[in-house]
Amino acid sequence: MFGIGGGEFLFIIIVVLMLFGSDKIPEMARALGKGMAQLRNATNEVKSEINKGMRDNGIDANSLTGGITEEIDKAKQGLTKMISETNADASVKNEIDQIRENFASMNADVNPDVREFKPEIPEVLPETDPIPDAPDGPIKRQV
Repeated sequence: MFGIGGGEFLFIIIVVLMLFGSDKIPEMARALGKGMAQLRNATNEVKSEINKGMRDNGIDANSLTGGITEEIDKAKQGLTKMISETNADASVKNEIDQIRENFASMNADVNPDVREFKPEIPEVLPETDPIPDAPDGPIKRQV
């Protein structure tokens, strides 16, 4: 309660008892309660007078505020949607990262020196290389 611990609250009670005495405290509490009730009633009366005046003059409270509450609700919904989409994107990214790690570990098991996926591209021999002749001469097909 108000950031006050049990020991501090007990100390405050003892000081109040010493200053005002045990017979004055109930009277003070009663007066404080009545004052708070009167303040609450006064604010409620002011609010009702304002609302009554606006109704009598045909003024809508929403037109005065410009629909701020509705705009705040729309912003909250948009923010919630954006956060949920971001979480979905993050989960997809996490899955992709997991797949990459699994693939890298599979590749590392085959060749421990390789930590990333590097596909092997076979060398292509040029088509212009002549086929070497055999020592006896060219190879002839037998029919």
